[in-house]
Amino acid sequence: MKKVVLITGASAGIGKETAKLLAENGFVVYGAARRVEKMEDLKSAGVRVIEMDVTVENSMAKGVKEILNIEKRIDILINNAGYGSYGALEDVPLSEARYQFEVNIFGLARLCQLVIPTMRAQHSGKIINISSIGGSFGEPHGCWYHATKFAVEGLSDSLRMELKQFGIDVVIIKPGAIITEWNSIARENMMKVSGNTVYKDLVQKHVKMFKKADDKIGSLPIVIAKVILKATVATNPKPRYAAGAGAKVILFLKSILSDRMFDRIVLSQMK
Repeated sequence: MKKVVLITGASAGIGKETAKLLAENGFVVYGAARRVEKMEDLKSAGVRVIEMDVTVENSMAKGVKEILNIEKRIDILINNAGYGSYGALEDVPLSEARYQFEVNIFGLARLCQLVIPTMRAQHSGKIINISSIGGSFGEPHGCWYHATKFAVEGLSDSLRMELKQFGIDVVIIKPGAIITEWNSIARENMMKVSGNTVYKDLVQKHVKMFKKADDKIGSLPIVIAKVILKATVATNPKPRYAAGAGAKVILFLKSILSDRMFDRIVLSQMK
């Protein structure tokens, strides 16, 4: 029996590449996103496209119910939907901070709640949460984004222990610098929010660093898609996988350096 996958944020970047790759490898893949018009190419790749907004309860519940009505099971949930909204903490409206949590953590958590009963009944399943290397450290102007990714890590670590008794694995994927629209969205938001405030000097340097990563350093989304496939097919997957440009080096440095020394290295990249 082919395993059934639900992946969110499938309209672009890591989500789209993962949906295609899993379909190529024999999975029944449901790609979910708000922008269904951007997923026509997924249909030709054998992916079933569904509209889903991870900030709207009815949208998530309807999507999961639709899959269960057709397939009678969900084997793998890949919580990939997310975005980075940057700006100095002093400048970012709390409404934007709350929305980022709705997308990056509460939507993820609600989808977990919706699929866990089915996975428990099956006594099998995988929940794969896309975090970031930014779930292990902070950077200026990214308070709210990093807060959401730290939350994803804490939620996933706790959930992994809760669900072990039911034969359900919980896996964290930690991408490094990846060439997707995430980078340009983060840059644009940072300039819009703090590009003309007292933080503008460091913000402009930060934007320059992000652009350099996007243009010259970042890995293609397929790099992360292959890691997700590896975790998906593994009988005993690791709790965490880090991949993509700079991921392992940065996490290693974070593990051996003092906080102040690591801060200096981060700030030294913003010239």
